[in-house]
Amino acid sequence: MSYSLHGIWVENVFMKTNEISLAPEVVSERIGGLLQAIGPGIRLQIILAIGKGEACVCHLEAVVGGRQAYISQQLMALREAGVITSRREGRYVYYRLAEPRVLDLLQLAWRIQGGAEFAFGRRQDRKPRPCKCPNCLPAVSSAKSRN
Repeated sequence: MSYSLHGIWVENVFMKTNEISLAPEVVSERIGGLLQAIGPGIRLQIILAIGKGEACVCHLEAVVGGRQAYISQQLMALREAGVITSRREGRYVYYRLAEPRVLDLLQLAWRIQGGAEFAFGRRQDRKPRPCKCPNCLPAVSSAKSRN
């Protein structure tokens, strides 16, 4: 069976996981849950800031520009949804994407909206506030020595 979605014909497909066939309702619920989890703009910014690497809250605060408490709430929601994972190193907690292919999903969504292909990385249009975590500290020090 197939149907039309925004003028595009889509086949009714059953997803298979571990040889168990999932009903379309289960598939749509899982996909909807993921899209709902990553949908708010601040969460998309966080995902893009993490990119293919990892980031601590202070780095995300510097890049995204939000308050630490608000960013932590969003990270908790992303972690509960299984979008990100975390690891502790001393007093810092570092976050990374649980499934880096979520970046492919965002790239595709951007292309569907008419955007050009882009590489995921740090924003170049504005300088983030300095982050003092061990991952960023060498970058901050080398930037100061170049100036």
